[in-house]
Amino acid sequence: MSSPALQRSLLLLGSRRRLQLQGNCALWELQRARFSTADDDSSGGGSGLLKKIWRAGMGPPKPKEEAAGGGDSSSGGASSSGSRPARDDALVPSGPERRHHKVFVVELTRKPLFPGIYTPVIISKNEALVKEIMDVKKQGAHAYVGAFLKRPEPSAPGAGTASATGLWVPEEGAQGAAGADAASHLHDIGTFAQVHTVLTGDSSDSAQLLLLGHRRIRKTAVLSTDPLRVHIEHLRDESYTSDDILKATSMEIVNTMRDLLQLNPLYGEQFRTLLSLTGSIDLQDMSRLVDAAASLTSADEATLQGVLEQLSVPDRARMVLGLLKKEVELCKLQADIREQVEGKIVKEQRRMLLMEQLKSIKKELGLERDDKSALLQRFQARWDEKQAKAPPDVAKAVQDELDKLGGLEPVSPEFNITRTYLDWLTSLPWGATTQEMFDLDRAKKILDDEHYGLEDVKDRILEFIAVSHLRGSAQGKILCLVGPPGVGKTSIGRSIAHALNRKYYRFSVGGLHDVAEIKGHRRTYVGAMPGKLVQCLKSTQSSNPLVLIDEVDKLGRGHSGDPASALLELLDPEQNSAFLDHYLDLPLDLSKVLFVCTANSLDTIPGPLLDRMEVIRLSGYAHDEKRAIARRYLEPAAATDAGVPPGSVAMADEALDTLIGEYCREAGVRNLKKHIDKLYRKAALKLVKAGARPVKQEPEAAAGAKEVVKEGSKEGADEGAKEGAEERAKDGAKEGSGSEAPASSSSAGNGSKGAGSSGSKDAAAAKPAAKVLVEYDGPPIVISKPDLKGYVGQAPFSKDRFYETTPPGVVMGLAWTSMGGATLYVEAARVAGAEAKGALTTTGQLGDVFRESTAIAHTYARNFLAGLAARGDAGAKEAAAVLAGSALHVHVPAGATPKDGPSAGCTLATALLSLALGRPVRPDLAMTGELTLTGCVLPIGGVKEKVLAARRSGVKCVVFPEGNRHEYEDLAPEIKEGVEAHFVSSYDQVYDLALGHHTQGQHAGEGAAAGQA
Repeated sequence: MSSPALQRSLLLLGSRRRLQLQGNCALWELQRARFSTADDDSSGGGSGLLKKIWRAGMGPPKPKEEAAGGGDSSSGGASSSGSRPARDDALVPSGPERRHHKVFVVELTRKPLFPGIYTPVIISKNEALVKEIMDVKKQGAHAYVGAFLKRPEPSAPGAGTASATGLWVPEEGAQGAAGADAASHLHDIGTFAQVHTVLTGDSSDSAQLLLLGHRRIRKTAVLSTDPLRVHIEHLRDESYTSDDILKATSMEIVNTMRDLLQLNPLYGEQFRTLLSLTGSIDLQDMSRLVDAAASLTSADEATLQGVLEQLSVPDRARMVLGLLKKEVELCKLQADIREQVEGKIVKEQRRMLLMEQLKSIKKELGLERDDKSALLQRFQARWDEKQAKAPPDVAKAVQDELDKLGGLEPVSPEFNITRTYLDWLTSLPWGATTQEMFDLDRAKKILDDEHYGLEDVKDRILEFIAVSHLRGSAQGKILCLVGPPGVGKTSIGRSIAHALNRKYYRFSVGGLHDVAEIKGHRRTYVGAMPGKLVQCLKSTQSSNPLVLIDEVDKLGRGHSGDPASALLELLDPEQNSAFLDHYLDLPLDLSKVLFVCTANSLDTIPGPLLDRMEVIRLSGYAHDEKRAIARRYLEPAAATDAGVPPGSVAMADEALDTLIGEYCREAGVRNLKKHIDKLYRKAALKLVKAGARPVKQEPEAAAGAKEVVKEGSKEGADEGAKEGAEERAKDGAKEGSGSEAPASSSSAGNGSKGAGSSGSKDAAAAKPAAKVLVEYDGPPIVISKPDLKGYVGQAPFSKDRFYETTPPGVVMGLAWTSMGGATLYVEAARVAGAEAKGALTTTGQLGDVFRESTAIAHTYARNFLAGLAARGDAGAKEAAAVLAGSALHVHVPAGATPKDGPSAGCTLATALLSLALGRPVRPDLAMTGELTLTGCVLPIGGVKEKVLAARRSGVKCVVFPEGNRHEYEDLAPEIKEGVEAHFVSSYDQVYDLALGHHTQGQHAGEGAAAGQA
């Protein structure tokens, strides 16, 4: 080497030594400043961390060279503006990039390793790699590895070829191909890293490494698989020119890093750790600055891998600047959330602190007592309002309990029992009553508005109110409303309360089997409560409410006692003035309470309990009454519930009559209401399909718009309705719009005769508040008789009389059921070939009383024919031989329905005589009456129900016992219309009406006259 060349080498070495000394001084200054992140740039000295970094890095530029163990090297020797490249004849030591082309692979899972950055890595289940690294470290040499990030998803089988991975596979056959596939799950671009520290793990196949990144590398081939070793190519940054844009980008990165350090202290800790490991960051080295900034971000793996693979420093700077900006925005959002949460917590803590202080201040000043004192004060204030009207023994008991509560500790079990007991005692309305009203005109108007028909029931209620008016109080009576379901028993009780201006309370005793539900539990039991009557008084806050005891005929009886016996004391006017509830254990005056009971049948009510009641029967409704109820109450309520506009849907009279006669024959109207609701729901569906739509309107415009729609609906009805239904459509529009609104709303609530009316009333009251108008411009929908099948299906009672002409041995009878009256056929036939002569067989689920009536009828029929034969009737002699010499079978159809009772005696005897004589009975004749062995016809029950059943079945002539004449005469004229009634006292008269020929016309005329009378 020549002398000038030696001199230049010595000068170069001296320059490098000066630069190293200058960097060490900057590092010492940063460490002495304790890495302060305060923003003191405005001061003259500037002690902030980034200021110190900037001042430390503004010295002379370093040459772009890398030492062999270099932790101070940049990422590949990029030439920046102002840096002079080394001359070819300069002394440049051989670095690791020239010596290390084969490295072991360390897999990274979370984020890539950037040059100049330290990162800890855990190696597990790779004993071969750990052994290789430990062997190198034991020799005292630097250990270098290749850190590669795993791909997000493993490559498909067979993807580890050169074409898929870009790796050059050595010509080693299948082993080389398998090795390439072993590295296919890693990214091609990684980092050449120095193993700074190695800590062995619990086992020989695990270790913890501290890696320092030096430069970017690319794996080109797989050399071995266990451990994974690859051939690498060292990468350098692309050349770039430091222009103003790049300088501005660099300054913006530094400013953004400063904002990030100020917003989140975690980034400050991370940056201090980075400086403590790397020593310093050269701010003039753009590549080093960008890599350090990228390591601070929390971007996803794919984004950071893209930054690592970017060899263009300006492009990499722009990418990292965007990531830093996102981090700043996330930190700001985090700060906002933290401020909101902390503000809420501080506010709650401040409020809690102030409340505790206020409580302490009030307690010191005596303005607030503790919980027990406040409780005693509340009970005392409540009792002071009711003490004047309370009985003396009750006042003494309350005062004793207050004194007892004052001496108990709140933690004592007796404290809660006494507190609950005092709560009940001070909540009852001792002596407080509501002002009763005995105005007969007002009561009659309420009953007429809310119920149609039932004149006998209304008269009895008005009589009760009149007597109460004369006596000054409505007490001493317990009414019992008996009738089939759906006739309005519950709603009548509500109407009585409305008419008398009394509070209304209802509870059902159906299935009740515990006496404690009526008389309360003992106070010592856990969860003890008073009985229903005490709860009633507390709920109504009145000592004279109307209490409706529903389903009194369905009381149960269990191991806890007999509730029916407990009701005796409650319902007895002579005893309930001092009713003793087990919980209160104090006499309670219930003499001012008006009790109304409801039942479907009197048979299951115990005799002593029934003896204390005054029975009012609700038999049911005739066809005309059902039609009026449907038009007046049910149709407007159904239209309102379905949202149908007035006048858009109408039901023809013929269709309504068919609906009542063939679909809803029960005594009540509950089933009729269900069918009408179904009709209007299906009509609403058709309206929507035809273009009806709801339109919201302002409250002040509701009235005017309603009138417009009503007129438009009427015009549509005139144009599109069927012939014979036009007037019905107009009337329906008128009833549903506004003129009948008060009646329909109240009547739909109660006048539906028990058919779920309270919900309809609430719905009708709530609809106008919705302020929704339904617009419909099409023709109205008229429901005619042929349309019923499509709306409600096939009629279940389309043919009640399945005998157009009754054959011999078949007679129609009348029966009473809990659902109302019904007609049934009695069939008698001879058993051909039977050896048991004179035997009688019965079928049809007949009860004991019914079978006894059959035996009586058989005996009487044989004796009756014998008497006729003795008087010289030749046909009677042959008929007597038929009954005596043949086995007979009597059947009552509807065999699945149980039947019992004595009122079928006349019907059974007539069927046997008709069979024996071979004469058919009139097809429009029905009869009822109990028969004795001597031929006397005794009275029966359920006259009204049986008349209604006869009318529903199209019967024109009915036979009743003479003892039921007064009951028939008390019936309303519209119920008796079209019925020819005959009253008999002996079976001879029945025989003449049903089977007699020479006297049949005469008896028919007399019976018709009697019926008209």
